Amino acid sequence: MMSWHYKTFDQFTAAEVYELLRLRSAVFVVEQDCVYQDLDNQDQAAFHVYKTDGRRIIACARVLAPGTAYAEVSIGRVIVDLEYRGAELGVELMLRCEEWIWDAYPKSKEIKIMAQCYLERWYGRQGYVGQGEEFLEDGIPHRIMSKTIA
Repeated sequence: MMSWHYKTFDQFTAAEVYELLRLRSAVFVVEQDCVYQDLDNQDQAAFHVYKTDGRRIIACARVLAPGTAYAEVSIGRVIVDLEYRGAELGVELMLRCEEWIWDAYPKSKEIKIMAQCYLERWYGRQGYVGQGEEFLEDGIPHRIMSKTIA
């Protein structure tokens, strides 16, 4: 049975942490052929939004409080399992993160993300606008994007 979950890092079970890191490694390291340090000490301070298919995590993202990665609240590590892509699960994931942000940070006026450039149009359809120039992060072109929520 598929279900959405909302947790702080301390609320995760060991099996859930393993599942989260398995999915992120499968996509960000193996699929994208990018060797990088995923464990950046921000997961512990993040709020995690994820969906399971009853046995494993199939989509997830983390929300970082204002002042953590940027002055604004931010969403990062957005990921959907390869098997579940094309079903608008990523759109639903972003909407669920944004809804959580509206409740948790009602005074926030903007959400900031660091988007891989090949996903810029996709994020644009979700209301995010590019800021500044493209740059390399771990060898992959990225651009900062933001969405006004006030």
